[in-house]
Amino acid sequence: QSGARINISEGNCPERIVTITGPTDAIFKAFAMIAYKFEEDITNSMSNSTATSKPPVTLRLVVPASQCGSLIGKGGSKIKEIRESTGAQVQVAGDMLPNSTERAVTISGTPDAIIQCVKQICVVMLESPPKGATIPYRPKPASTPVIFAGGQAYTIQGQYAIPHPDQLTKLHQLAMQQTPFTPLGQTTPAFPGTLGSVAGKQRSSVVLPVPALTLFPCICPGLDASPPASTHELTIPNDLIGCIIGRQGTKINEIRQMSGAQIKIANATEGSSERQITITGTPANISLAQYLINAR
Repeated sequence: QSGARINISEGNCPERIVTITGPTDAIFKAFAMIAYKFEEDITNSMSNSTATSKPPVTLRLVVPASQCGSLIGKGGSKIKEIRESTGAQVQVAGDMLPNSTERAVTISGTPDAIIQCVKQICVVMLESPPKGATIPYRPKPASTPVIFAGGQAYTIQGQYAIPHPDQLTKLHQLAMQQTPFTPLGQTTPAFPGTLGSVAGKQRSSVVLPVPALTLFPCICPGLDASPPASTHELTIPNDLIGCIIGRQGTKINEIRQMSGAQIKIANATEGSSERQITITGTPANISLAQYLINAR
């Protein structure tokens, strides 16, 4: 429908890169359809969740590091102008993606804001072509933690939960013990940085992980029904609570959405250096919420 050529990298990695090639208008159309599809997925996942506020659509673009200076502008002027004129949040990662000379640019907001933002980023990319050779980012298969929630196994990659059917039996045994789950395999460092970007003339690449907050309903015959809800409390130092809540509650809403647990954060009490968090749900929901809070 967009008229663009779309290539998706191989699927044995936690992330895949979608490369969109064609005339500028075709690229915008394709990005628009992707952004609206992500919003549809978020809306669908909200119907199974206790979260009250709708999280933004998020895309991560892959941009040659040599073009990031033009995108940021002198003293951050260009990126500030893009944020203000489109209403989208834009962040450029400080570090290059592993084994590449590209950086991640994260865009989040409404689909309309994202489309306008991609247009402006395209203009910058065309005005300031990459300097020197670009070593493209290629996601690698990684051994990642696996968790079990609601009859489904998930691997966690950065802030995304991805269904992982192979580990169901092992994880179901863990769930039946109703103990906090330990990661099966090595934990990989959280993915650095942020938004998607457009690389080179008439070519734009975007990392499209499973969108944050998308749930994967799975009916698995033969598994026990969810155990009754229980409650778990933990305390978090005041100086760390901000990174768990996130800007305007975005991170805590993601954790609620991904875990399926109800999470309440007590107000700060005078003289106390800690805040209390109450998590309610099935043992599997609680374990997943605890894991995601610890990961933050």
